[in-house]
Amino acid sequence: MLGTAHEDHTHPQTAPAAPPAAGIQFRALPQPRHWLPLGTLLCAAVVALGLTVQLVPGDTAAELGVDQTLSLHHVAVLTAVAMGINLLFGPVVGLLLVAAAALAIWLLRRDLVTAVAFGLTACSGWVASEAFKLLFARQRPNPALLFDPLAPETGSNSFPSGHVSFAVALAFALYFLARGTRWAKPVAAAGALIALIVAWSRLYVGVHYPTDVTASFFAASAAAILLAGLWNRFAPALVERVPARILRRSRRA
Repeated sequence: MLGTAHEDHTHPQTAPAAPPAAGIQFRALPQPRHWLPLGTLLCAAVVALGLTVQLVPGDTAAELGVDQTLSLHHVAVLTAVAMGINLLFGPVVGLLLVAAAALAIWLLRRDLVTAVAFGLTACSGWVASEAFKLLFARQRPNPALLFDPLAPETGSNSFPSGHVSFAVALAFALYFLARGTRWAKPVAAAGALIALIVAWSRLYVGVHYPTDVTASFFAASAAAILLAGLWNRFAPALVERVPARILRRSRRA
C-alpha cells in the first residue's frame, strides 16, 4: 500500500491507475500481473475441494479422525493458545481490531485511502469464506463424536474456515503496509506462520476439518488478489468523487 500506482503493464506487482485527483496521491495495492486468471484459478481450487468432500465416500469420516487425534491429546498450554485464537480471530473481535488498525493508519499516517484499502483487504477473507459457506453448506464436525470438544459448534458453515480466511487476508493486508520497507519479508513470514497456527487451532478445537482450513488459504488468497486488481482499476475514479476537503484533511500533517 506504500507504492504509488502508475502505468506499468510489465511489472508483476504494479497496476495502472487513473491520475490522482485534487492533489491526492493514490496508493495502489500490489497485484500479480495476471491477477484475474490467478484469482479465478484459486476460486476453482476451493470449488474442487468442496466438491471432493461432498462426493468422495468416507472423506469426512477420515478427516474427523484427524480432529479426534488432536482431541485426545489436549494439553493446557496449547488449549489456552487455541481458545485465545478462537476469540481473537473471530468476527466480533477481529472486526474491531481491523477497524482500530484502519483508524490508526488514517490518523497517524494521514492517509485515508490506505486505511480503507487495508480494511477492505483484511476483511476480504471473511467475505470469500461466507460466500463459499453458502455454496457448500458443509456440516461442522459433530462435537458429540470428539473426546474433548473445546468450543462445540454445529451448523452448515464449516467449509471453509472464517477464522483462517481472516488470518490469511490479514497477512496480505499487513504485507501491503510493509512492502517497500525492510520489514516486508519479516511481516510476510510472520503472517504466513500466524495463518498456519490459526489453521492448526481450528482443528485442535474441533470445529473444522482439514479440507476446511486448506480451502481457506485458497479462498482468502483469491479474495485478496481479486480485490487488489479491482481496487487498482476502479478506486482512483472513486477517490476523485470524494470531497477534496476530506482527503486533504486526512493528508494534513
